[in-house]
Amino acid sequence: MQTERNKKTILVVDDDKAILESLKLILEAEGYIVDTAETGGEAIEKSTNRHYNLALLDIRLPDMEGTELLTRLDTGIPRMRTVMITGHPSLESTVESLNLGADGYLIKPIRPEKLVKILEEKTREQEAEELKYRPSKGKASRKDHAEIL
Repeated sequence: MQTERNKKTILVVDDDKAILESLKLILEAEGYIVDTAETGGEAIEKSTNRHYNLALLDIRLPDMEGTELLTRLDTGIPRMRTVMITGHPSLESTVESLNLGADGYLIKPIRPEKLVKILEEKTREQEAEELKYRPSKGKASRKDHAEIL
C-alpha cells in the first residue's frame, strides 16, 4: 500500500460531473490522489499550483478544446503524463492530440481495468524519467511514448 507521501496524483478534467465522480471513485480505490476540474481554465489554475503525475483530459470542454488545454498545462519535471479521453473520437482529434504530446487516447466509455493498466504504465514511465533527472548533471533526455488505446 502506498503511503500518502508517495501516492501518485491525477488531475481529471471533464465537464460531465458523473464521469468526474466515477473516475475519481475508481482511481481513489486504486490508491491515487485525485483532483478534478470541469473546465480548461480550472485545470490550468490547478496545474500551476500543484504538480500532478497524470492528467486525464476530455477533448470537448466548455471553455476550450482539450488539445488546447494539453498545450497550456504546466507539466513540470518529471513531465506530467497526459491521456486524452473522448466520447466523440475522430482521426483528426487523435492525430492532433498525439502530435501535441498526449501520451495516450481513450474512448468513452472507459473500461476501469484498461484505465488502471494505462495509468500504471504511464507512472512507470514517469518514474524512469525521474531517475534520469536525479543523477544527471546535464540535461536529461526524454523519450515520449504516445499510444492510441
